[in-house]
Amino acid sequence: MKSGAGERIEELRRLIRYHNDRYYRDDAPEVSDAEYDALFRELAALEAEHPEAFDPESPTQRVGAEPVDSFGTVVRDVPMLSLANTFSEEELREFDRRVRRFLKSRDIPEEALDGQGYVAEAKIDGLAVELLYESGRYVRGATRGDGTRGEDVTANLRTIGDVPLGIPVPPARLEVRGEAYMNKADLAALNRGRERAGEPPFANPRNAAAGSVRQLDPSVTASRRLHLWVYGTGRVEGASFDSHWEELELLEKWGFPVNRRASRRCRTIDEAIGFYREIEAAKEELPYEVDGIVVKVDDAALQRELGEISRSPRWAVAAKFSPDRAETTVEDIVVFVGRTGILTPVAVLSPVVVRGVTVRRATLHNQDMVDAKDVRVGDRVVVQRAGDVIPEVVESLSAAKGTPGRGPRFVMPDRCPACDAPVERVPGEAAHRCTGDDCAEKRKRALRHFVSRDAMDIEGMGAKIVSALVDNGLVAEFSDLYRLDRETLAAMERLGEKSADNLVRAVEKSRRAPLPRFLFALGIQHVGEHLADVLARHFGSLPALRNASREELTKVREVGPEVAESLLSYFGSPKASASLDRLLREVAPAPPGAPAGRMSGKTFLFTGTLTIPRARAQELVRKEGGSIASGISAKVDYLVAGEDPGSKLPKAKQLGIPVLTEERFVEMLEGKGQD
Repeated sequence: MKSGAGERIEELRRLIRYHNDRYYRDDAPEVSDAEYDALFRELAALEAEHPEAFDPESPTQRVGAEPVDSFGTVVRDVPMLSLANTFSEEELREFDRRVRRFLKSRDIPEEALDGQGYVAEAKIDGLAVELLYESGRYVRGATRGDGTRGEDVTANLRTIGDVPLGIPVPPARLEVRGEAYMNKADLAALNRGRERAGEPPFANPRNAAAGSVRQLDPSVTASRRLHLWVYGTGRVEGASFDSHWEELELLEKWGFPVNRRASRRCRTIDEAIGFYREIEAAKEELPYEVDGIVVKVDDAALQRELGEISRSPRWAVAAKFSPDRAETTVEDIVVFVGRTGILTPVAVLSPVVVRGVTVRRATLHNQDMVDAKDVRVGDRVVVQRAGDVIPEVVESLSAAKGTPGRGPRFVMPDRCPACDAPVERVPGEAAHRCTGDDCAEKRKRALRHFVSRDAMDIEGMGAKIVSALVDNGLVAEFSDLYRLDRETLAAMERLGEKSADNLVRAVEKSRRAPLPRFLFALGIQHVGEHLADVLARHFGSLPALRNASREELTKVREVGPEVAESLLSYFGSPKASASLDRLLREVAPAPPGAPAGRMSGKTFLFTGTLTIPRARAQELVRKEGGSIASGISAKVDYLVAGEDPGSKLPKAKQLGIPVLTEERFVEMLEGKGQD
């Protein structure tokens, strides 16, 4: 095993043990669930890659943390296991495939799982507890602890009104498992009282529930408005059930609170995924906090056959919702140089999962934004994926809390980090720009934009190849790409003859790129993909646009004074003009209005989540002669609505705009029953 991997494994184990203690023992977590999950997944992946590093004491082999000495210890015969986590629908499908593979290895046909399938339940964010009943009487309550040993909190749990103190027609022994939790409104009221008393507020409902149950004085627990949902059993004597659904029905019959509203019997994994989507869409409206769902094999006999691994059952999995926002730590602030020379500060983060994507960097936009949010190295920050794509830092929690001993304020460098040319503040703007005419980083960024899919679409020309071409002096401007030959490309490190052949073909294909793509590829300031399309359709050719006056430009819908000035500046620059002339000797952009496509003259807008990437769907529309709207208005001909469509859908209906499902949209692309 490489020493680097071994050191990282030990570092992760130490970090996770520390955070386990802070979370389970002290009820004072220092990192978000998403950040903890990212650390845990990284450790599990490294241990899988390096089996020689196996350690039975690793956090991946254990549950929770050891009980606190202040409470008595409960030792249980049937451990309370933790659950493996998934973070996407595809990972849920992989859980289903894994279950089927395991059953097949035991010569159990897949049909045994079909039909009855799974039970899906909302995953309440609370404190896991176990209640013991003997001859129908409540005799003991405990926390999960490390799974085998928990803390004796019998008196505290007795104060929760949802806990039955006796049950009718009971089995001889019954261990009931569930979550003690606090509703969102009750947490808000509790925190207001704590702040008035000068006490720190609880971070979340789970934190509040744990802190309330684990009190040495039961009267404190009684004063907190706690609730209970139950989801299963441990050891049972004197009763049995053939399925998990039947188990829940029996628990409800005995008087235990079972969350029927947020539980469903699912015949297939697809139905479980549908339930996952429903609960995620409704989570903000629920009175309690949920952070995902739990999916369990329903058949009790199959559960026993599947068994368990070191810390979790094979027959159940937690499917967590990816947060829109997450907390993490700023490890560094670096500066990137864009294709127009604009300098952008970027926060380097401790990895955190946001909406299913592991985020390691997030934009800080510009100096003014950094100053306003007061983001510094070492700060705890909130990160979100703006527009579901670009990660950004929303706020500094360290600044908001006045954390002492923070690092120095960030200041934009006065020299370009790529070429050491002077950096100037753009008059009237928040941007700083590199003034160097020969900045290699600007060239690389501009070239990467030029060859990108929505621009000239030179397939295979990735960032590493572009960087190598610039670094080796082979490409300095766009036209140089069209003078590359197969031999030069094949000689580049890690490229090879086949890749070189493919690149040459892709470059040749781009010589007749449509005019809108060509205009977008040039990287003219303020001319994005949509505006490039508008300009191409209005002027019809590059010479007409190139020679247009200010008055002619501002007559174009969506072209204001700022855009007009940018176009005049670009086409009027001797340097840019000479570079464009050299490019036009190699490239002949195809004029718009070539053969009409199926979407010709129609304007589309997309909303919600589609099964195909939205950028790909928009590209297909443009290839068929249609255009893409930037927002909802009466000028939109069709709204294509996927999952969770948001506010655009009711607005479209109000305006009388036809709404297409993704399936209907694809049929229109294929020419089936086009309106």
